[in-house]
Amino acid sequence: MDAVLDWMSSPAATLLGAPVSWIEVVGFVTGAACVYGVARQRAWNWPVGIVNNIAFMILFFGAGLYGETLLQAVFAAVAVYGWYNWVRGARDTEVTGDLPIRDAGRIEILIGIGAVTAATVGIAMILTHGTDSQVPWPDAFVLAASLLATYGQAKKIFQHWYVWIAIDLVSVPLYFSRGLNLTAILYIGFTALCVYGLIDWKRTRTDAASAPALGSEKVPA
Repeated sequence: MDAVLDWMSSPAATLLGAPVSWIEVVGFVTGAACVYGVARQRAWNWPVGIVNNIAFMILFFGAGLYGETLLQAVFAAVAVYGWYNWVRGARDTEVTGDLPIRDAGRIEILIGIGAVTAATVGIAMILTHGTDSQVPWPDAFVLAASLLATYGQAKKIFQHWYVWIAIDLVSVPLYFSRGLNLTAILYIGFTALCVYGLIDWKRTRTDAASAPALGSEKVPA
């Protein structure tokens, strides 16, 4: 086991003057595949995401990003629920053949903003006083906001894409600052994929909304 971990941590290449480990390469590939799968509403994104979570747990712990290490463990647990929820939705929904996309309610939005704010402050305080973290506030925000975004993703709430985009915009400079250049570039790609996913989900929702109206039209005699 130690030999495997040593190999994962060993450099595979150099990018922008910083070494890129094999585990970062694994995180890059599985992360890109996972976000593409979410954008295309494919249930296989969840098991691929679990592999990505394990890879990033190892990577972030080594980089001193303790909040995001914990986040990846939570992601893996939530992924099991998300996987089940998407598959169940596809089985139970007769019209679309998939779990339907929905908007977040006003109360859900207010609760989400409040929860992320409170969690960010609390986690940042823990990281500041309980660990040697050099970036407690962005690390805390990414952890807190990602939990909200993952919940929204599992429930297919349309607005979760906006949360992921905000997370990516914070994550890119954070990872560059920790020498994780390949991961930072990956998150730039994540931002583009999130915009694509947002547009694709909007189109899917519009098509689904118009389908009953089309089906209810009477054929002239």
